[in-house]
Amino acid sequence: MMSLPISQKQIWKPLLLAAVVAFVYWSVLARLGRFWWDDENYSHGLLMPFIIGYILWAERGRLAAIEKRPRVLLGAGAVVAALLALWAGTAGAELFVQRTSLVLLLAGVTIYFWGWRLLGAMAVPLMLLALAIPIPSIIFNKVAFPLQLFASRCAVWVMRLFDIPVLREGNIIELFPLGSTTTKKLEVVEACSGIRSLMTLVTLAVVFAYFTSPSDEDGDDNDSRRRSRYRTLRATLIVIAAVPIAIITNAARVSGTGVLSHYYGTQVADGFFHSFSGWVVYIAAFLLLFAFGWLLDRFDPSRRGGNGKGGGHASERAVEAEGQAHEAANDERTVVGGAATAVSVNGERGTA
Repeated sequence: MMSLPISQKQIWKPLLLAAVVAFVYWSVLARLGRFWWDDENYSHGLLMPFIIGYILWAERGRLAAIEKRPRVLLGAGAVVAALLALWAGTAGAELFVQRTSLVLLLAGVTIYFWGWRLLGAMAVPLMLLALAIPIPSIIFNKVAFPLQLFASRCAVWVMRLFDIPVLREGNIIELFPLGSTTTKKLEVVEACSGIRSLMTLVTLAVVFAYFTSPSDEDGDDNDSRRRSRYRTLRATLIVIAAVPIAIITNAARVSGTGVLSHYYGTQVADGFFHSFSGWVVYIAAFLLLFAFGWLLDRFDPSRRGGNGKGGGHASERAVEAEGQAHEAANDERTVVGGAATAVSVNGERGTA
């Protein structure tokens, strides 16, 4: 009887593990999926399973090559803590605790069966899953309202630059549209606070940093460590830069809406223009994020040539190779010259 390959023999183990996790978290995952579908603030979560699945499939070879060093006690402790968090979140009707326990469970299972190294390689998929989990409403409101005030302040400041009479009370802007005899109110609501674009852009920054990360190149251990540190720093800076980019671009959107409301009426804040400006803000924010990543790539050690440390190693190797080529050429000329002398001597002996 022909034996099955090892990968086919052991394929039932991860499938069984996935089935157990799906069974335990079925209600949590179902409610999370409905929340992604209903709440526009977290609609990007609908794409996360596909992005995570693609990353795991694309990296399957590298993940399989990682040395396995299981940490049974630590992994088991993380799994128990995750199950306790799931129980506590269910008993207290706290959805955020239930959902975050899934991330902790997956991390614990990874440590239990494979160890820390594989967990490090799984950091991006786990981070994307964590970013797709809705934050508690109390924290959401604590973040959204200051963003509303900031956007309204920026709008008032820009409108005054255009000599537009305007008055602000909290997140409500009062202005005189042209041709109107009464003031109109423009409210910067929660949807215009920028928190939606903030969460989406941070998630997009993680994906962008991962897929544009410089690849490994052949080199010594120092080069590898240097490039690893650069990749980590680059990804961290891109994710951090997504926060001010999202806030500033949303403030620019609200400011533009305020200026146009003065000239064309407050109806521009609704309907097609409101939706269209939202897409324009997303595109502008991503272009700024792309430009920031391009700027960081100018400092990539592998692109600095002889000025960088990595380039210095390359230039040293090139000089060494060139020296070896010169030595080989000199040896060849010596051998050829010696052969010609021997032929000449032998010729003289023959004629004598």
